[in-house]
Amino acid sequence: MYEIKRIRKKGQEALQGFCLQDLEEGSMVGQGLWQNYRKTDEGVPLEFLTFPLLEETGIVKHLFSTRLGGVSQGDCASMNFSMDRGDSRENVLTNFGRIAQVLGCGIDDMTASHQTHTTNIRRMTEADRGKGILRKRDYQDVDGMVTDVPGLVLVTFYADCVPLFLVDPVHKAVGLSHSGWKGTVKRIGKRTVEVMQERYGSRPEDLLAAIGPSICQDCYEVSKDVIQQFQETFMPPQWEEIFYQKPNGKYQLNLWKANELIFREAGLKNSQIVTTDLCTCCNPKLLFSHRASKGKRGNLGAFLMLKGEMDDGADGMKNAF
Repeated sequence: MYEIKRIRKKGQEALQGFCLQDLEEGSMVGQGLWQNYRKTDEGVPLEFLTFPLLEETGIVKHLFSTRLGGVSQGDCASMNFSMDRGDSRENVLTNFGRIAQVLGCGIDDMTASHQTHTTNIRRMTEADRGKGILRKRDYQDVDGMVTDVPGLVLVTFYADCVPLFLVDPVHKAVGLSHSGWKGTVKRIGKRTVEVMQERYGSRPEDLLAAIGPSICQDCYEVSKDVIQQFQETFMPPQWEEIFYQKPNGKYQLNLWKANELIFREAGLKNSQIVTTDLCTCCNPKLLFSHRASKGKRGNLGAFLMLKGEMDDGADGMKNAF
């Protein structure tokens, strides 16, 4: 078994958290983040993470995977969603199938991004079901997706980059975007909000945003050329919040805080935004991390869908178990 480490602020060591064997269903494992446990139809224990802020809307099902509960082997063990890292298609589809059990959908209801660190956002429709997983994509360079189609599951992939969940409970629309440092400096979070405004009439004051597990500032050392791009796009008073320089000339970058600032810039208030403090790099036994593994890893998945008419009511995922 392992302990979860949480990061709270710059310069502070990882805090020793709890051992998952001691947690009950629905226990808090990070700021605004719940650990969930269930057995698959095959009796395999599966652990995943959810945001109560999103669940409480009653209109969505969502989760962020851990690396536990799948069938992949080696560096991809065990809940891997990438077919491009040496894993077999059969293993990956089995893993998707286990997540589909949790969400109460089919793999053919899922549609996947094609992430290349852009700020391109695609509106996903009924015609996109299964694309990127069971069916060939007819799009590329898509790091964010939005939809208002019930039962269509948006899927994006991670191993240190930042997952951004957006829910509009008024207009019943959702968005899911992948934000690495390039997407962050180019404000993909704000761009996702803008596309939801354009497509669905969403208003920033109605949106709820969740910033998911990803690399923390203490683990994310970057060079001056990266920081210069943040200096060009963020105001000087914000620099202290998102990066600091070390004696070796390198910098520590806070993608969590940068994305919070971007959502606030897009019109969301602090009360509408939840940011976890669960770091992928600090927790390589629980989550895939590119840095911690030196590139030898699988991919985590973020999953977000609007409930259909036949789904459970406001109690959300807990009733689905």
